[in-house]
Amino acid sequence: MTWKARGVAALTAVAVTVALGACAPASSTDRAGGKVAAGQASPAGFQAGSNVAADATDVPVDTLVKVTPTAGTLKAVTVTGAGTDKKGAPVSSTVQGSLADDGTWTATERLDPATVYTVVATGSTAAGESSVTSHFTTAALTLKQQVHVSITNQSGSTYGVAMPVDVTFDLPVTDKKSFEQNLKVTTVPAQNGSWGWVSDREVQWRPENYFQSGTKVSVQANLNGVGAGDGRYGQNSASVDFGIGQSRITKVDLASKQLTQYTDGQVVATVPVSGGKSGSETRSGTSVVMEKLTETRMASETVGIPNNSSDGYDMMVKYAMRITTSGEFLHAAPWNAAYFGRSNQSHGCVGMGTAEAQKLFGIIQVGDPVVVSGTGRPLDDGNGWTAWNNSWQQWQTKSALA
Repeated sequence: MTWKARGVAALTAVAVTVALGACAPASSTDRAGGKVAAGQASPAGFQAGSNVAADATDVPVDTLVKVTPTAGTLKAVTVTGAGTDKKGAPVSSTVQGSLADDGTWTATERLDPATVYTVVATGSTAAGESSVTSHFTTAALTLKQQVHVSITNQSGSTYGVAMPVDVTFDLPVTDKKSFEQNLKVTTVPAQNGSWGWVSDREVQWRPENYFQSGTKVSVQANLNGVGAGDGRYGQNSASVDFGIGQSRITKVDLASKQLTQYTDGQVVATVPVSGGKSGSETRSGTSVVMEKLTETRMASETVGIPNNSSDGYDMMVKYAMRITTSGEFLHAAPWNAAYFGRSNQSHGCVGMGTAEAQKLFGIIQVGDPVVVSGTGRPLDDGNGWTAWNNSWQQWQTKSALA
C-alpha cells in the first residue's frame, strides 16, 4: 500500500521567507466570501489570483486550491507545503493539480494541517514570462480530528474471485457521501461494481458478479483532507493494485456433510466433513476466505466457553482457513473423524481429515467464496467479508450515493 501522509497532530508551521513585490488587487472571493489577494505583480505584468487569500491563516484542509490568471496566460503552478512532525523533523509536501481549458489551475489534492504553503504561478504576457508568489497557512488538527485510512488488500497480491476491496478507518465516518465520492476502483477488464458501507469504519467494493479470473484491480482512496463529518478529516490517501486468480469456489452442504471444491467450474475435490452441532451451528450463507494459517491455536474461551469446562477445548489446529470474523474456519479435525460425512459435531467450524485439509489448503486462495448451506443459522451481515451474502440489489442500497 502507498499513501500520502497527512502528518500528525503536532505539526507546526515553518516560516518561509520570500522576497515580495507589489501587491495587485484580486478579482475573486475566497470560500468564506472575503477578498482574495492576487499575488505579486511581476515587472513583466503577469498577475494571478487564488481562492485562498495571500497570507491567510487557518485555511481548512479540505480546500482545493485554485489559481486564475488576471493578466496574461497561466503556464504552470506549483504548490508546496512545509511543516514539522511531533518530533520536530521537517515534513514537506507537493500538491498536484491541472490546467483547464479556461486557463485556470485547480488542485487535485487537498491540504495537510498546520502547514505553510507556497503558491508559485508562472505565466506570460506580451512582455515575457514571469512568476508571482503567495503564501498561506492551514488550520491545525488534533489526532481525534484526523481519520486514518487503510486498505486491507495488498499491492502485488493475487486474490480469489470474491475478494472485496476493503477500506477501513480508525475513527467513525459520518459524512459517508463525501468519502465515497473520493474512492475509485478500476478493473481491467471493466466490470460493474458498487461500494457498500459495512459500518461507520468500513466500506467495501464488489463487482455485480464474481470477478473475472485474471482481472487487474486498481484502488485509489483520495481521502487526504476530505471532510469525514463531525469536524474530522481524512488523514491520508491510499492506493493499491492487485490481481484476481483462478475461479475457486468451495461449497459446503452440512445437510449431506459434504464439501465440494470447484476450480474454473470443474469439481476437483469432494470431502466428507462435520459442521457445528446443535447450539453451535455453522452459519449458512456466502462468506469469503479471510486468511490461511498453517497452524493456529483455538481455545473455547474465545467464544465464551471456559477451557476447563466439559465442552471446553484448547488445542493447536492445522490447515485453518478463516471464513468469519467470529471464528469459523475450515480446518483439519482428526479428533472428529468418526463424524465426517455422518454428523455435525463441531463447535461451529467445518472439520475434515488432515490429508484432505492439507490438499484444500493448497488450493484455496484468500478471497475465495465459501458457500455454506444446510443449517438453520444464517450468516450475519458484517461477520467477515459478507458482501456476497447480499443480492446485487441489496448491496447497491448500502452505497452512500444510492
